[in-house]
Amino acid sequence: MIEKNIDVLVIGAGPSGCVAAAYLHKNGLSVQVVEKSLFPRFVIGESLLPRSMDHFEEVDLLECLEMQNFEKKYGARFIRGNDVCHFDFSKKYTKGWDWTWQVPRADFDNVLANEIIRKGVSIAFEWEVTNVAFNGTSSITTIKNTKGEEQEINAKFIIDSSGYGRVLPRLLNLDIPSPLPKHSSLFTHVKESNRPHGTEGTLITFDVVKTNAWLWVIPFSNGNTSIGFAGSTEFIESYKGNTSEMFSEMLKLSTHYYDRFKNIDFLFEPIKIKNYSKSVKQLYGDGYALTGNSSEFLDPIFSSGVAFATESSLLAAKLATKQLNGEIVDWKNEYANYIKRGTAVFATYVNEWYTENLQKIFFHHPENPEIKEKICAVLAGYVWDETNPFVKKHNRVITSMAHLINLEIEQQKTANL
Repeated sequence: MIEKNIDVLVIGAGPSGCVAAAYLHKNGLSVQVVEKSLFPRFVIGESLLPRSMDHFEEVDLLECLEMQNFEKKYGARFIRGNDVCHFDFSKKYTKGWDWTWQVPRADFDNVLANEIIRKGVSIAFEWEVTNVAFNGTSSITTIKNTKGEEQEINAKFIIDSSGYGRVLPRLLNLDIPSPLPKHSSLFTHVKESNRPHGTEGTLITFDVVKTNAWLWVIPFSNGNTSIGFAGSTEFIESYKGNTSEMFSEMLKLSTHYYDRFKNIDFLFEPIKIKNYSKSVKQLYGDGYALTGNSSEFLDPIFSSGVAFATESSLLAAKLATKQLNGEIVDWKNEYANYIKRGTAVFATYVNEWYTENLQKIFFHHPENPEIKEKICAVLAGYVWDETNPFVKKHNRVITSMAHLINLEIEQQKTANL
């Protein structure tokens, strides 16, 4: 069995793994990335948030992405029947990037992986982590390739960026049920030969088709579009037949998009993910840190997945670098508590979306520009800016605003009697 000694093992070559590896390599540490798949490979999570642009820029991965001409995302549109709410990232409370991308992840992730390889990072594709043994100051990780060959990697630290693979949570029995309600999704890609011209053909949109369900539409610059339904598991499983039949029936719920997609061919049989929200007992341990979806996944409604992945992986890489350079790191406060603060903000917004309190604010007219700017900053991923009351007081501000809107509606009804 071949043995290899390195400073940091990064599990997963998605955006979070590439950001972590790029930072570690840039700061002189020896790093090995292990990826179970062969790139390019399909993965869901195609809508980014502006916050991730800060991360790509910091680790010198922005230029390679800018060269790809991915579809630029300047905001997000929410539709509920005849009501429309559009958030413009240039009109947000917190300073930061005013745009990002919506991307086919197979291409996006492949560009990042190739770039860190070009910079000198080693990626072992089609190698699966089968066992991890921690022994104080280091760990021995056993990996196996598609030929059945095994190798041991002796690393001083492990950053798990394996996403939906959730390698360390699985091997270390760290998974726990998510506190969020059980939700599922059904999604596919289509080739749009008659995509609407202008802005309409490029907008990422979330169409509320039921109280507990919504449709996403994410156009890509290559002419393909990601479309998918998310909602309560009960809603998703109320449809029968194969996934194509289920999806076609669900499309009938969207008055805005049904005509655009009703006769279009799916590029692949729609994929169903059941009960997608995940959580873990802890975000770190002696010699490892969990990042992105390998730690916790909330809900796709606000496209927070990649932003949390790159935020957590970059922070984990920074702290691992400090620790390996002999500095003392308080992983509980500097990592776990920090990440949990941001996660808690988005968890509140997800919960309040499904209670409809947040929808009341989104679709209330006339709009309050100041409130909208503060919510827009959250939707752009700036959920650690506690000068924003919609971040600092997230656990009560949405409920309070929804209550005021309800009172206003009741007063209007009384006045009209």
